Amino acid sequence: METSATALSLVPTALVFILAVWTRRPIESLICGGLLGLIMLHGWGFVGGLAETSLRVLTDEDVAWVVLVCGFMGSLIALLIRTGSARAFTAMLARRVQSQKSALLTTWGLGIVMFVDDYLNSLAVGAAMRDLTDKFRVSREKLAYVVDSTAAPISVIIPYSTWGAFFGGLLVSNGLAEEGQGLAVYISAIPYMFYAWAAALLVPLVIWGVIPAIGPMKKADARAEGGVMVPPDAEHIEQANRAVKVSSDVKPRVWLFVGPMVLLVGSTMYFDNDFLVGIYITLGVTVAVIMGMRLLDMHDAFDTVIEGFKTMIEPLAVLIAAFILKDVNDALGLPGYVVGAMEPIMTAQLLPAAIFVSMALVSFMTGSNWGVFVIVLPIVTTLGQNLGADMTLVIGATLSASTFGSHACFYSDATVLTSQATGCTPLQHAITQFPYALIAAGVTLLAYLAIAFM
Repeated sequence: METSATALSLVPTALVFILAVWTRRPIESLICGGLLGLIMLHGWGFVGGLAETSLRVLTDEDVAWVVLVCGFMGSLIALLIRTGSARAFTAMLARRVQSQKSALLTTWGLGIVMFVDDYLNSLAVGAAMRDLTDKFRVSREKLAYVVDSTAAPISVIIPYSTWGAFFGGLLVSNGLAEEGQGLAVYISAIPYMFYAWAAALLVPLVIWGVIPAIGPMKKADARAEGGVMVPPDAEHIEQANRAVKVSSDVKPRVWLFVGPMVLLVGSTMYFDNDFLVGIYITLGVTVAVIMGMRLLDMHDAFDTVIEGFKTMIEPLAVLIAAFILKDVNDALGLPGYVVGAMEPIMTAQLLPAAIFVSMALVSFMTGSNWGVFVIVLPIVTTLGQNLGADMTLVIGATLSASTFGSHACFYSDATVLTSQATGCTPLQHAITQFPYALIAAGVTLLAYLAIAFM
């Protein structure tokens, strides 16, 4: 059931933000917002609407992909922890890292290396760097900021990634690129993806202290200086991350961490940037090597795989609730309403700036970066072509908005997975990161306005 777009479409998402700030619990807030939207759509039949919506979401190919990718990535990380290879990798870095700044810069560098997918970046780098940054009293919120700022932003500006593959195909299907030229058109727009550039390049400025700790991040850093790296209310996340213990019978090997990561990146790129195929190959090879070398027996290896998958249950529950809210918002016409509200001020010159603002707002409110643009990109394409706008700039603005939503929203997939991997709650991560996301967004908007008036 779909309604005409009105300002009422904003109400469910507004409720989510109000409850999140009040309760500091994302999943309950998302469920309440989704239920309110379903009541607006179906009235007293909202329970039937919930059943229909939840089934549609859970049988959606993209949602299934997220569940499998995140779950089995958790399994792979658990194996690397169980065999001691993650600890060995951290110990190797510790011999070369001598300060808090170098620990954070190393985290930033690892994030750039893991460019092939933002999920890989968030989960692998976060898990690998927790203990090392703890040694130098880095707050988990600061670690989460550095990891998240090299997740979606880096995957966007290095085109041989899952983002490049997805959006390249989307450009072809919307007539913005000829068949087989989607990636080439995507690459031509990379210089204009200003938010991704700004967010990624802001990180070393924050690490070096050129941009100081702001607001909640300043409080988090002060707490960590006192020796408390894990924030309050995040103990259950830390406990889940520590559920898998290092086997005392296994000699830690650095190559058993580096090898699977290289294989994961390489196999993902080889199979047309399909991260799920990359994980299946890497997980299968890693289990075979571990069992072949008799590091773990079959029962221990597969118990670890299951235990790792279980550590991802909570973030996956938050993501499922966010997908349900997105489905409800689509039915309420939220994306179309926001675009329509901006349309009167759009000109060919101002269109990139207007698209960035409106689409960033939609992506932020829905917590969706990929899904929302399947719906909105045809509208943006029509507007751009009717106004005679520079479509390369339009594509850059659209991707910038998508990156902002992924980066800033407290229930976006990148935020949820980064907070799980680094050991803080999604809201703690989002609140401490938000001032820096706003700085990057401000720089981005100024860049589009500067081009408009040149």
